[in-house]
Parts: sequence; structure tokens; C-alpha cells
Amino acid sequence: MEDNLLTADGFDDAILGVVEQAGGFRAVCYDSDKCIEILMETGNIDRSEAEDYFYYNTPSAFVGKTTPVFLNRMTKDEIDEMEDENNEVE
Repeated sequence: MEDNLLTADGFDDAILGVVEQAGGFRAVCYDSDKCIEILMETGNIDRSEAEDYFYYNTPSAFVGKTTPVFLNRMTKDEIDEMEDENNEVE
């Protein structure tokens, strides 16, 4: 197992735990909604601005095997709906 877990600066209160990936790699897992709330509070910005900043800068920043991961909480129905929408685009 990789010992050097990377963290995302400023989002300690959004940590959910550690996930294990294929190959034995681990990564710190964050709650995306909580990260957005933190950005709103610390940056004094509205939700739309915080979401734009977060999704552009944070989950897309790959820094190696232990890059933090960000969870978007969804129900099975929401996942199915998202898959249906993706299939329509293809």
C-alpha cells in the first residue's frame, strides 16, 4: 500500500475517509458538496461560482496514484438517469 496519501488544501472538513483502488492504491476521499460549501464560505462566493471553481480546478487535478478522489452522492435512480443521458449523447 502507498503510504503517502495526498490531501486537498483547505478541504479537511470535507474528508469522508480513505478509498482503496485496484492495484492496492489508496486515496483520501472528499465529499464534493462539502468542498463546494467550504469554497462558498471561505471565498464569499455564491454556489454557482463555487461549483465552477471546484469542478474546473479540483477533481480534474491529477497528481499521481494517490490523487484525492471526490464523491458526488447519488441514488441508484440518479446513476441510472445519468447513464441514460450519456447513452443518448453517444
